[in-house]
Parts: sequence; C-alpha cells; structure tokens
Amino acid sequence: MIAKVIVDISNSETDKIFDYEIPSNLNVRKGSRVTVPFGTQRLEGFCIDIAPTSKVKTLKSVEGVLDEFVCISEEMLELMRYMKDRFYVRYVDSLRLFIPSKLRGGRVKELTRSFVKLNPIYSVEEILDAIPQRAKSQIALVERLKDGGEYLSVLSEEFSASAINTLVSKELIIKTLEQVERKPFKSIGGSADSVELRPQQKSAVENIFNSKQTAVLLRGVTGSGKTLVYINAIKRVLEQGKTAIMLVPEISLTPQMLRNFRGYFGDEVAMLHSGLSDGERFDEWKRLLKGEARIVVGARSAIFAPVKDLGLIIVDEEHDSSYVSESNPRYRTVDVALFRANYNGAKVVLGSATPSIESYLCAKNGDYALAVMDERISDKGMPNIEVVNMSNELLMGNVGMFSAKLEASIVDTVKKGEQVMIFLNRRGHSSFVMCRKCGYIAKCSDCDVSLTYHSVDNLLKCHYCGKRYKMLSCCPDCGSANIKYGKLGTQRVVEEIERLLPNAKVLRMDNETTTTKTAYLDILGAFAEKKAQVLVGTQMIAKGHDFPDVTLVGILDADMSLYHQDYRSNERTFQLVTQVAGRAGRSNKGGKVILQTYSPNHYVYRFASKYDYEGFFEKENNARMTTNFPPYTTIVRVLMTSENEDKVIECAKTIYRQISDFASNNSQEFLYLQAMKSPLSRIQNKYRYQIIARIKRAKEREIIAKFYEVIEQNKFRQVSVFAELNPQNMA
Repeated sequence: MIAKVIVDISNSETDKIFDYEIPSNLNVRKGSRVTVPFGTQRLEGFCIDIAPTSKVKTLKSVEGVLDEFVCISEEMLELMRYMKDRFYVRYVDSLRLFIPSKLRGGRVKELTRSFVKLNPIYSVEEILDAIPQRAKSQIALVERLKDGGEYLSVLSEEFSASAINTLVSKELIIKTLEQVERKPFKSIGGSADSVELRPQQKSAVENIFNSKQTAVLLRGVTGSGKTLVYINAIKRVLEQGKTAIMLVPEISLTPQMLRNFRGYFGDEVAMLHSGLSDGERFDEWKRLLKGEARIVVGARSAIFAPVKDLGLIIVDEEHDSSYVSESNPRYRTVDVALFRANYNGAKVVLGSATPSIESYLCAKNGDYALAVMDERISDKGMPNIEVVNMSNELLMGNVGMFSAKLEASIVDTVKKGEQVMIFLNRRGHSSFVMCRKCGYIAKCSDCDVSLTYHSVDNLLKCHYCGKRYKMLSCCPDCGSANIKYGKLGTQRVVEEIERLLPNAKVLRMDNETTTTKTAYLDILGAFAEKKAQVLVGTQMIAKGHDFPDVTLVGILDADMSLYHQDYRSNERTFQLVTQVAGRAGRSNKGGKVILQTYSPNHYVYRFASKYDYEGFFEKENNARMTTNFPPYTTIVRVLMTSENEDKVIECAKTIYRQISDFASNNSQEFLYLQAMKSPLSRIQNKYRYQIIARIKRAKEREIIAKFYEVIEQNKFRQVSVFAELNPQNMA
C-alpha cells in the first residue's frame, strides 16, 4: 500500500503530495503523522490518503508512525483542500492549524505521574497481616492508602523511600503511571442560574433550529442576553448527541465565557486559544479528539477543534476583524465555519449588536436567517450617548485630553461609588516622537513604521517587530532637544486620571499590560470586585464585558478610525462606538456615554448616538453599492515579501504582467488593477510589494482561481507570496 504524504516543511516548492511505500509492520492510517526519508533528511509528515498503487517506480518507505491515534480526520482533510482552493493556503499550513503546534517535533506529550495504591487482589487486613508489627512506617502507609491511592511525589514527603519500596517489592502496594490533565484556569468555576428566557430569546433559539438556512444572524443589542441564547442552543445540540464550538473575538473574553459555560456544562467544556501553555493546549485538544469534552470555547483558532458530530458553531461578535487571519495562513473564520457546518449538517450562529455590512446584506437577501433582539434584559434601555465637539473645547482654551463634560462626569461618577471605563484605540504613551525643528520622526530600523514612546520603561518600541530603542534626548538629524510627543496613548490617559483623582485606583488594559497568562483575569477580576474605580483600555475592553457598576463610558479620539484610507472605516467606527457604549448601564443603575470628536456632525455619530443600526446599514450599504466596493465586489490582494528588494520587485512585475494580460481579456470583470509598494513597505527587514484588484462578483471564483494559478506558476526563490480576499488591513 502507498501513503500519500505532505512533508512538514512550510515551503511552496515542497507543498505537494509525495508517495511512500507502507511497510507491512506499520499501521499507517489516513490522517496519521508519520516520519519519512526526504532527500538526506528524516522529516515528519502527514498521511492524507492511502492508495493501492503509485505511478512512481522507485519508492522510499515510511519509517514510523508518530502517534497512537489518528490526529487529522477526514473532515479536516477536506477542509485542507477547501482552504487551498479558497484562500491559497499551502496544504502543510492548513494541516498545522489542525494540531497543537508543539505536537510537531514531539515537543509536547501527555503528562504522567507515578501513582501508588494498595494491591487490589488483597484485602487491607491481608496486607496488614503481611507486615511485621515493628514496621510502623509501612503500617502507617497502608492506613494512608486504604481510602484511595495517592501520587508518589506526595507520599515521598510523608514516608521514607525504604517503606514505599519495601511494600512495592512485596507487591502489597503497586505503582502505576497515570495521566495528569493540565486543565487551564482551574480556578474558574461557574454556577448555572435558572433564568427564564424572555420572548425574544425564545424566538431566537427557535429561529436557529427551525430556519432552512445553514447560518442564522442574531442581531441583539448589547445587554440583550445573547449568551443565554447561545447556552440554550448548545443544550439542544448536546441532547441530540452532537458537539458545539463557541468562538469569541478576544482572548480576554474567553475566561468570562468559560465561567458561564462551566456553570452549565461542567467538564463537557474545553478551552482552546493561544494564551494556554503548550501542555494545557495539548490536553484540551486531546479531550476533544477523544470525545471527553463536547464543547470548545476559544478565539479564532478554535474553529479547527477536532470535535466530531458537530451540531452548532457560534461566532460571537461576528463583525470583529480578529476573525480574519492577517498573517500566514490567511483565512476567514466565518467561511471555515460555514464549510464545517455544511459538511456536518450543522448550524452557524453569527451574533452581534452591529453585524458586518456583508452579513446583514446576506440576511436581507435571505442567504442567512435573521433573528433580532432589540430589548435589554435590564429593562433600562440603552445608555444615552452625548457627543462632545472637541473643536469647541479648544476654542474655550481646553487643550487637555478630556472635555470639561467628561472630566466632571469622571469625578462625579467615582464620588458616587460607581465605575468608569475610558476607551482609547491606542496603546503606549504616544503614537510617535518627532523633532519640532526639522520634522524628524523616530522609526524602526527594520520596519517602515514610527516608534511608540512608553514612559514607564522610557523606551521607544516598534509594535510590529518588538524592537526597543533608547528614548531620544535630542534629534539625531539636527541635534535639537525640542522633541514632541504625538497623539496620546493609554498610558498617558492613566497618568491624567491619576492627576485628576489622586486617591482613585486606575487599571490599564492593553497589549502591554496583558503579556502574562493570567493578566486578563487579574485586571478584569480586580475591576469586577471594585478594587479599582476606573478601567482604561483599548479594544480589549470594548466588547462582551459585563460590569453592573459601570455607569460612565468615555470614548476618547473617536475619529481615529473614521478617516483611515479604508472603505470599512465608517463601519468600524460605528461598530466600535456602539460596542463600547454598550459597556455602560448594564444594571438597573443606568448609564451614560460621552463621545469626544472633532467631527460631531458626521452621519456615523448621528446613527450611533441613536443606536440606529438599520439607518446606518441603509446609508453605508447604498454607498458601497454606488462605489462598487465589497460586498458588491471582491478585493484581491497579492502580497510579496523578501529581504531582497530586487527579487520581490521582479516577482511583482512578473505576476502583475500575467494578471494584466488576463484582465485585458476580461476587462468587464475588473474594476481596478494596480501593482505598488505596500503602504508599510518594510516590516522585520522584509520589503513588501502588492498587487491590488477589485473584481465583480459574477465570475469571482474563476478570476480568483486565475490569480492562484499565476502565483503557483511564478515561484521565486527568497520571495514569499500570499493572497488575501477583502483584506482587513490594506497596509
């Protein structure tokens, strides 16, 4: 028999199927990880099929099977092929997504510990009779074990090695190796409150299972009780003997969701995300593979969980850009969810208070079913959003980061014993450092981006490659000491609040303060327990969190995402404002939101301040239709990177020339085609060039396939080429 193998090398030139003969003494199965000879090396690989014969005359043999279990199912092998066709993802890069990364190379294994117990073939009395009366320590050890076994490491602290080894040698007690499960966040438990579903929640659950469509879009305002809908839907699929995947956009939301789910489902719940230790991730993955857990909670990568008999996939905050992978391998989580749902005959629930324009259009057109929950379960209604014109603040002489209204409200809220959340979509102290005299801006030597100043460390940091630099005392170009800080960051906001309220405790939550495993839990836990009065943060605090004592939310620099050179900028700003505003007034205390902007009359703020999603959708959808932007067209981006700029330019020219010839013969399908430097022209010392095309939807798959074909035919050494569909970030 012949094994069809993908070798575990992430390289376009080797991303193909190789045939190996299967020796009679090896049990090689489809989906197994194997070791094979490859050139002069011995490599790991994935057996993706078994065939009776091969067209290759002289074959090498498979040398070994790496696992006792099949780690990649038939479903995942089909998903691998789908991702190759849809996203131009290399076979091996897909396969790597399906297993814990440290399983490769044998860097993680099951954790076992020595366990000691009484020999069950004897009664306790028989064992004691066999021990001399003078052997007090041995007798005490038997007494210790008569109610159950114990780990050897624990017993060794209480009893001598001599006592233990003597009883083992007499076979009165036995030592075994037992697997120890590394359970993430053991301290997180939960209680299942018996809550009666409200009419809109009941209707949503029924809609999920009674609709003809595979996907159901659940549009529910913040605080409408979407989580309870998710839990009841999962209960139903578990009763049918099926499994479920629950996705959240931020790792910070996962412990909170885990608490809710463990309360209702106990050990049926497993957790998968990048914040777990290697051992925890492996053990949770293995529990899902063996069917010991039937629900997985996690961020984007949990969509690849090895659950069988899948009945339901829930994508919470479906509009969030984190569900689109922007690094290799590139894919859209919702597309993968729909593939898995169709393969298993399952349902997909896309939940959001502010669905993406694309998803809501699908619901309007009938491609998705639609369930709406427009009432908060607190019966308090949505918090009032007050838009403050910061231009007027400047005219009145206020050059600070807080408007007079927000500053007074922060002080008043804290005095009342209530809590405040301040949102800023930026981390660090300042977004750039500039010389006032000559205009020099400090940039990373390896990336074409400005450095961010962090005052705690007094360092300049690159947020793309992580490099750190000493803070400037003077300009390296002209020598001037007149250094200006750019726009404010979260760190400066904290400093300003501490100046305003010296006795208040202020917490900060961004990428800088959440580098440790438990940082999310520590910060959110402290705020939930009212150990702090103010929480300052980036997008991590914008969604999903439920703090009943938060009655004020301040949104600083709301315009930051409004004027990006991106067709989604209006949509993102509306979503962000609505999501952040939803953190206020989630209890009977009510709440208010103060939004600071220099563009108070912009229609985004007009719709957002009224929570008018329908009105915003109609206007934005009409603009997209008129200007021929997605979802009415598809943007294809081919990104080429290399440390050798000449090579990457040559690659870009070759691919562009062939695509351009194809476009000339299909001019009615192409609305735009151009090759250029990427806006971020160098990251991590790699030069970046790109080809951008905007194409009509009618022949989308045919044209995308042509792009992939041209890329496949033009592989340049030292150049990495990636393709993206409707990229989230054009930089």
